[in-house]
Amino acid sequence: MNQPAQAAGNLSLRRIIGFACNQGFVFFLFYMGSNRAIPMGSFKFERAELFGTLLFMVVGFVLLRFVTPSFRNKILARPMLLVYAAMGVAGSFIPLFLGSPSAYWLPFEGALIGLPCALLLAAWGREFGETTTKVSAPEVFVASAVGALVGLIVSLIPIEGSSLVLHLLPFGSAAALMMAPKPAGSVSPSARIEAAAGSEAAKDTVLLSAKIMAGTALFGMAAGFMETFNTDPGTAAMASYPVSLLLFGAFALGTLSLLRSDGFGRGASLNKAYRLALFIMMTGYLLIPVPQFAESLVPGEAIVLAGYLGLSAVLISLFLVLAKLTGSDAAMSFSRGFVALFAGELVGVAIANAFDYAQPGYVTPYSVVVFAGILVLFSYVFLFTERDFGSLSEIVTKTDSLEDSCAAIAREYGLSDREGEILPFALKGRTSERISQELHISKSTVDTHLRRIYAKAGVHSRQELIDLSEEKRG
Repeated sequence: MNQPAQAAGNLSLRRIIGFACNQGFVFFLFYMGSNRAIPMGSFKFERAELFGTLLFMVVGFVLLRFVTPSFRNKILARPMLLVYAAMGVAGSFIPLFLGSPSAYWLPFEGALIGLPCALLLAAWGREFGETTTKVSAPEVFVASAVGALVGLIVSLIPIEGSSLVLHLLPFGSAAALMMAPKPAGSVSPSARIEAAAGSEAAKDTVLLSAKIMAGTALFGMAAGFMETFNTDPGTAAMASYPVSLLLFGAFALGTLSLLRSDGFGRGASLNKAYRLALFIMMTGYLLIPVPQFAESLVPGEAIVLAGYLGLSAVLISLFLVLAKLTGSDAAMSFSRGFVALFAGELVGVAIANAFDYAQPGYVTPYSVVVFAGILVLFSYVFLFTERDFGSLSEIVTKTDSLEDSCAAIAREYGLSDREGEILPFALKGRTSERISQELHISKSTVDTHLRRIYAKAGVHSRQELIDLSEEKRG
């Protein structure tokens, strides 16, 4: 088995630091800049910079889904990652040199930032897919919290030019990916396990996956709606973002405690994190119209953003779970999930501008807050519910059990990569003919590897190998 699978029980400092750089850059772009509006006659299209970045991120993810697997591997190859980082950094400097936004060059800025950001995120999906969700989920929360902390610290440093650190974060993200011990594009352990498990789990997750994507889109729409109404042209995109980042950091630490106490294999901890993030968002919506909170250091908008950031981290973990359950490339799972999230956010920005155009002069009216809150509540009650999380947890537990036993046998008895690929098929009772078809190798090659597995594990038949697997699961 590959090294990442062997080290599945340990968090990777490289992945945490690298993804923290990625998340920190996204937070910087979305929330720590200014509301740069494009004049359209007497009307100003607000958050034009966010709209352009989101648009091209969606375009990047969609294009990635339509190319062939071999071309996708070339796009996500290590040398290209540094190119994407350089593009993102260059795009982030454009506002410093060109000043006020223009309908002519703002799309260029959006493309220069959005496309490489999407591809780097897809590469991170593939990187996290190389390990188990028991490891990748905590890493996502730790990295997101660190990214928020970096943004918070830089914003509080009273030194001119300190924000330069945030502009350069994509280089840290790309460097961490390029230092990965396993070449990008190989088959992940999760994909091997699910391929062996057959299509039953994948069929059970089709409806669940669709519900998650629909809920994700509504969450994004609510966020885009509030991100536009929360600010005026020329002012800070999110004046209270330090408070949001601080609250989100506290949320991430609390989630890590849940992950550690409950164990991610049962999914209970992630379910609690999901409910907590939604509770934080809804609390913020309720407090926005209250004058005392609107004028305080913790306005309702800041609480809503903190809840949305927490929800985003939960959704990233869910994208990785879906990749495992369907046996798909985790880069593609990230692509699908972020298309739903960012397309929803994109629609939210557009609707907010349409609302502003129809009723100029409104500043976060209560009707807007109610609309955004209803979107979130509808998604939670009718789309991705508590029962869905229970179903997801049950499937994850079964899949994790097989994966853990395969990893234990491969590690203890020194199986090769190919033997590690064949092992889960053998444990599921697949015939040599079926395994040869799945892995596109000859039946004689499969039989040779099975004999070697038996010899290394000290067993003499398929049943004895299955019994050994049951012992490892116990």
